[in-house]
Amino acid sequence: QVQLAESGGDSVQAGGSLRLSCVVSGYTYSSYCKGWFRQAPGKEREGVAALDSEAGASYADSVKGRFTISEDSAKNTLYLQMNNLKPEDSAMYYCARIVGRYCPEDPLDREAYNFWGQGTQVTVSS
Repeated sequence: QVQLAESGGDSVQAGGSLRLSCVVSGYTYSSYCKGWFRQAPGKEREGVAALDSEAGASYADSVKGRFTISEDSAKNTLYLQMNNLKPEDSAMYYCARIVGRYCPEDPLDREAYNFWGQGTQVTVSS
């Protein structure tokens, strides 16, 4: 069983930065695709960034140049560095993994991910 635990969410002013962390425990082998998603009230969950072991990082257009996904394999931790935050970035942020295969053609397709964390709240005020 794979368990994911996010942390690092907070309330910040526009233009500020946050770094989210996602610690993974349990069966972590064959986890070739990891991602960050977010969901604002009344909206669908959307992909923010994904990291494929071979293909590298992918980002939603709305966060390109501002967000960076990375991982520390030794610590089983996935990160999302978020800079120049905007009010529209406010949402619950979730980390997720695909176990057993690489990222799909659309790495930000939430339907492809089979393990999810509980989320961490990010609020950006103007």
